[in-house]
Amino acid sequence: MRIKTLLKFVIALVAVGGLVYWFRFSPVKAQAHKVVRGALVDEVMGTGTLEAKLRASISPKISGLLVRVLVDQNDKVAKGQLVAQLDDGDLRQQVEVAQADLAAAKATVDRLGAEIVSATATAVQARSNFERVSLLRKSQAAAENELEKAVESHDVAKSSLSRALLAKIEAERAVNKAEASLRFYQERLGDADLRAPFDGLVLRRNRDPGSVVVPGSSILDMVSTEQLWVSAWVDETAMGALAVGQPARVVFRSNAGSPVVGKVMRLSPETDRETREFLVDVGVSKMPGTWAVGQRAEVYIETGRRGDALLVPQRLVIWRNGQPGVLLDKDGKARWQKIALGLRGREDSGSHRGLELRPDRGRSRSGS
Repeated sequence: MRIKTLLKFVIALVAVGGLVYWFRFSPVKAQAHKVVRGALVDEVMGTGTLEAKLRASISPKISGLLVRVLVDQNDKVAKGQLVAQLDDGDLRQQVEVAQADLAAAKATVDRLGAEIVSATATAVQARSNFERVSLLRKSQAAAENELEKAVESHDVAKSSLSRALLAKIEAERAVNKAEASLRFYQERLGDADLRAPFDGLVLRRNRDPGSVVVPGSSILDMVSTEQLWVSAWVDETAMGALAVGQPARVVFRSNAGSPVVGKVMRLSPETDRETREFLVDVGVSKMPGTWAVGQRAEVYIETGRRGDALLVPQRLVIWRNGQPGVLLDKDGKARWQKIALGLRGREDSGSHRGLELRPDRGRSRSGS
């Protein structure tokens, strides 16, 4: 019995040893890759939404009843085009009243001008009479009371002329006030017409005729189509590699098979404190056939390019103790070799252009 037990133990030990040897020392099938030279583009990737540089909400400056909305969503509008109107009946009456007040004020100025002409003639005549009576009084040809009457007439005529001149000045100021009042009511009347502030596209119609609107309430939302860009969130670690003017590819999720050409237009000076990402605005040179503000897109910003780089797929890089390396084929055996990496390109499906091996380490270039 002891011999049988020992025999079973030995057999089990041999079986376990055989399995260990098989898994530890048996050859493993591996796919070889020959290191080649080629073009490599280093890109930073970000995800964001399509936005417009210039956006506006059309709202009234005054309160009133909305009587007309002349455009709808997806309509193109030109700068200054009438897009909506408020009820302006009361405002037109106010303008008419202001025009009547202005006309009355101008008529008063004209009347006072005629009075000044008459008062001037009277004053001239009174002065002439005063001078004549004064001479006669010196020669004792006129009585004392005649001189007093001449003086009184002269003073009254001067006072009447001064009063007329002051009245005209006051009337002219009333004309200025009436003109300002008319301009105010005309401006308010113009506020009843809402016009497009720039050439663009209507995104949304928020109110319909019959609504009572107040300042700040949105009637239409519109954007300028002159400058559209993708506001993409990019990890803050890529901040040092990005700059305005760098070329980029933009891939809309609705048109994933056809990327469009873009360019970095603006870098945000602020990083999100939760995600540690910052916004990069990438302008789009030509929009796809169908697009919508707010749609999702990926951007790939070019930060470096090599025309003749030594290339290796990223999946073949093995990291040990924080150092990158690859497995080299040495007489049928795999040996890990430390390497130095350069640019990191986007590894497309079916492509092996992932990482650049730096040329200053010849040992990392000779393997396959």
